[in-house]
Amino acid sequence: MTTTSNRTTRREFLGRATVAVATGVVAPHLAARPAAAGLAYFEGRGWQIGCWSRPWARFDYRVGFDALAEAGFKYVGLSGAKTKTRRVIAPATTLEDSAKVGEEANKRNLKIVTAYGGGIPLESGETLRKMIDNAAAAGAWSVLLAHVGKSATFNRCCRTVAECCDYAAKKQVAVVLKPHGGTTGTGPQLRTALEKIDRKNCTLRAAPGNILYYSSGEVDPVKDVAAVAGLVTSMSVKDYKHPKKVGLTPGTGQIDFPALMARMKKGGFTHGALLIECLAPGDQAKTLEEAKKARRFVEQLVDAGN
Repeated sequence: MTTTSNRTTRREFLGRATVAVATGVVAPHLAARPAAAGLAYFEGRGWQIGCWSRPWARFDYRVGFDALAEAGFKYVGLSGAKTKTRRVIAPATTLEDSAKVGEEANKRNLKIVTAYGGGIPLESGETLRKMIDNAAAAGAWSVLLAHVGKSATFNRCCRTVAECCDYAAKKQVAVVLKPHGGTTGTGPQLRTALEKIDRKNCTLRAAPGNILYYSSGEVDPVKDVAAVAGLVTSMSVKDYKHPKKVGLTPGTGQIDFPALMARMKKGGFTHGALLIECLAPGDQAKTLEEAKKARRFVEQLVDAGN
């Protein structure tokens, strides 16, 4: 996990995290935003409980796929893996290799919910379009971005994302933002970004572990998520333990996931992908057992809210 070089001051960061919640100010045209028709990412399939490839990042991605299938998952998010790019799919990945990833996922009955694009440069759209091409070749439903530029380039980068969303829509791919510090570190900041991008196939993923990580444990993700009510369509299920520890199996840290889910459901999050991001470290056998525990935790979390 990396931080951005344009980090706001602590006072600015915490202020932005609370202002929208405290004032109740939201963008009206985003509050009841309709989903983009025809994109698999937005189809109502109930809760899609899955896992990122990140816990198996030191191995070939097929090792992770095998473990995910054995642990009972049907959905996967593509992030870390033992490749030249250190990701399962990256902008530099060839279309052929991307398609192969999709074939390997299909062999294991895994649906690729998203491919992590990381810190893609957004001053122009060339790199993001390559990432979209590769995601489409793999059969991924969406591309996940970690940022929308620094403060000085924020508006330009939002325009780039908007243009690339139009490109992605033609390939049946959604573009997803998540909290990751910098100009998109909190719910209010993410709402601002989404308002500027203003595309139906651009949406938000909640990431409570990141809210705590980038605020050094000072922003409550349950309160923060209120600022993006009606906009969240998925969540990275990542726990947190102060200081700055996220290598945890969900349910073993300090995030109140039942309260978070209740608040998100109140804001309209009633179906979508719940992707486990991190697990307690260990060997492959240990990681597999932790993956099974995490899956059961998320299943119980969903069942408890029904």
